[in-house]
Amino acid sequence: MPDQRNTYTHGHHDSVLRSHRWRTVANSAAYLIPYLKPGRHVLDIGCGPGTITTDVAQRVTPGSVVGIDNDPAPLGEARAEAQRNGVHNISFAVADVYNLDFADGTFDVVHAHQVLQHLADPVAALREMRRVCKDAGVVAARDADYAAMTWYPAHAVLDRWLDLYRRIARSNRAEPDAGRRLLSWARAAGFSEITSSATAWCYATPEERTWWGGLWADRVTSSALATQAVDQHFATPEVLHDMARGWRQWAVQDDGWFAVLHGEVLCQP
Repeated sequence: MPDQRNTYTHGHHDSVLRSHRWRTVANSAAYLIPYLKPGRHVLDIGCGPGTITTDVAQRVTPGSVVGIDNDPAPLGEARAEAQRNGVHNISFAVADVYNLDFADGTFDVVHAHQVLQHLADPVAALREMRRVCKDAGVVAARDADYAAMTWYPAHAVLDRWLDLYRRIARSNRAEPDAGRRLLSWARAAGFSEITSSATAWCYATPEERTWWGGLWADRVTSSALATQAVDQHFATPEVLHDMARGWRQWAVQDDGWFAVLHGEVLCQP
């Protein structure tokens, strides 16, 4: 039985949710679009504030979508997002990805975006996702790969930020470089038909840099990440504020560019 004491490294500070609210099927799950057909029933794991989940529900109408998260904190916002968009074929609940309260073969699509990287046992989670997926359905996962993130211009403070994040995530028994491991995890979970791919987010315009640099500047000083860094003696508040300044300095560079690589898998049960 997997140890269920997973720690969400980011937490649910507004600096985190600002990133989550931006996400849609088009920019975060385009590889899944061919499977989001009208009438499909979908489970969205780690739904957060529900922007991807609501988008999925609109695409599969008259099918249905269940969005789950292991923390109730963002679910009120998720319900409001669905209501604001007039989406009614959707529900949200607190649930445990290791022990899903659904019968075998319930869903046509089981989807997890940026979830497996935060789990102590991603293979066990994939097995449970497989259990609740129909035989003719698909299990889909997409995760960032922190070691593959890259930017320009070079900035020593951002190098230290990346090292800090990876050390904190690993202290939580998570895997920040999950993207490159998805294929391996899916094979270990027993899937034999797996399509593996990769896509990237890229932030290069002044508006994109301001948004991306600003939310990370706030994360390293105000989110659960900052609290863990100080409490576990990975960094002092002074070091974190220096990282925030580094992020803001990068954001105003006219030639600033940042790319986030993601691994993706589509798995047939």
